[in-house]
Amino acid sequence: MQPVPSPSSSGMNLKSIIPPGLTLTHRVSSTRLIIQAVHRFDSASTHTSVNTSTNGSAAAAPVPNASTGKLSLNVSGHVGANRADWQSSCAILASKVVSQQQDAETSGCTGGNITAVNGHKASLDLIPIDNLPKPLSIADLSPAPMHGSKLRVAYQGVPGAYSEAAAGKAYPNCEAIPCDQFEVAFQAVELWIADRAVLPVENSLGGSIHRNYDLLLRHRLHIVGEVQLPVHHCLLALPGVRKEYLSRVISHPQALAQCEHTLTKMGLNVAREAVDDTAGAAEFVAANNHRDTAAIASARAAELYGLSILEDGIQDDSSNVTRFVMLAREPIIPRTDRPFKTSIVFAHDKGTSVLFKVLSAFAFRNISLTKIESRPHRNRPIRLVDDANVGTAKHFEYMFYVDFEASMAEVRAQNALAEVQEFTSFLRVLGSYPMDMTPWCPSGGE
Repeated sequence: MQPVPSPSSSGMNLKSIIPPGLTLTHRVSSTRLIIQAVHRFDSASTHTSVNTSTNGSAAAAPVPNASTGKLSLNVSGHVGANRADWQSSCAILASKVVSQQQDAETSGCTGGNITAVNGHKASLDLIPIDNLPKPLSIADLSPAPMHGSKLRVAYQGVPGAYSEAAAGKAYPNCEAIPCDQFEVAFQAVELWIADRAVLPVENSLGGSIHRNYDLLLRHRLHIVGEVQLPVHHCLLALPGVRKEYLSRVISHPQALAQCEHTLTKMGLNVAREAVDDTAGAAEFVAANNHRDTAAIASARAAELYGLSILEDGIQDDSSNVTRFVMLAREPIIPRTDRPFKTSIVFAHDKGTSVLFKVLSAFAFRNISLTKIESRPHRNRPIRLVDDANVGTAKHFEYMFYVDFEASMAEVRAQNALAEVQEFTSFLRVLGSYPMDMTPWCPSGGE
């Protein structure tokens, strides 16, 4: 083994530190020079690595190790064994290797390929930078909607449902995302799959949609707006089918209830079956080619699924309106320059006797209530009161939902809720949002 040459030498030959019979391969990056020597002895394989960094760290001359077949480094007693000498040697080595690589590139060879090692072809598996995955950003999860951008709005049902029409009215030119269940629409917003959700909470004829009131309490979304949609029901069937051929009518339970008297007046002796949604009923009839079945749905559903309208406007009351709420992950900032509505939910440990005190807090401040809804208290549905003389009284416990016409930016609303909080054990503001003030249009069409 030859000693490491002194940096004061007039030249530096790379072969001077490599034992005879070793094959030298190299790879150079902008920050690190890696020199590898690979050789096979008859008795044992030998692999030597000399890593030289441009930051000043260096290895020494290789010495064979009989037990492992690898070469260790020992510079004791040789010229250039100190750190300064090694730094100088490394600088000379790096400059020579880089110049050799530049010469190879100009001659048409790529420095990233190793043609052979010990007679075996080898190459470096380099991944093109353009193909590397880019790190996720918040924009990948939910692009922040800017002016003119399409919002992703989740709704329950299939295309052609009234909820889709409500989503389009609430957010024109939005990207409507159909969901098979109400809870899926909640989760779509929570998981950033959708930006908003538009869901029904009450109908002027059918009353409250209790499922969505329960989900409002279970999930942490905020009401950021409302939209009221006139409902215009149509009796749909396959092309060529006449009313007297029908044996059943399918639709959402609310739609069946809203058209009950009209169906009776039409003289239809048919079975009435409930399905998940109105547009889904139309899709079912079209997909299965049921010529004895009609669906109650919108005119848009007839257009989408290729059905004929047997009867238009079959709702029992023309004042058939469904109120939808718009849900988002974050609340909006309440204002006082336009009419606002606020929705809350509260409960009390000692039962419903607190309801009068809560209502008086709003009446005293001349705040109008637009809705009161009670739902069973899921965590404690029954409260027991023991009386030694007469026995045990069982009281049902309820959660109360209240909508009132005031913005949380108004002092009177803040004072009213401060008083309500004194009487209740649980109080949550579901949202303070602008009221739907669009002109009234009866359900003469969607």
